[in-house]
Amino acid sequence: MENRQMERKKNIQEHIMSGFETMACEECRKGGSRLSAEEISQMLPELPGWEVASEDGVPHLVRTFAFPDFRRALDFTLSVGEIAEREGHHPKLVTEWGRVRVEWWTHSAGGLHRNDFIMAARTTAMLD
Repeated sequence: MENRQMERKKNIQEHIMSGFETMACEECRKGGSRLSAEEISQMLPELPGWEVASEDGVPHLVRTFAFPDFRRALDFTLSVGEIAEREGHHPKLVTEWGRVRVEWWTHSAGGLHRNDFIMAARTTAMLD
């Protein structure tokens, strides 16, 4: 068990150093490896503008993106939907005039998984 924890910690450090947006998502299964609070706190600084919010006791990565009008907010929503569909990992999206709230979490893990950080980074990268 200790070797598994050490390997996981090493993987997190590698992810932090290499940039989440370039990584590939892994397939998640029910009861998959949910990140610990310590792992989340280590990884969150790599996602400027994102925060962790809890809904029904389940942590989500959350960010609201601002746009000058509804059309651009809708276009962004559709772009996030496209990357989500490609990965088979779907966020909660709330589109309003001038803003889009995006929430990533892994249903099968019952919390946050490395994939959520990858998808949050890709979401942010769409604006760069």
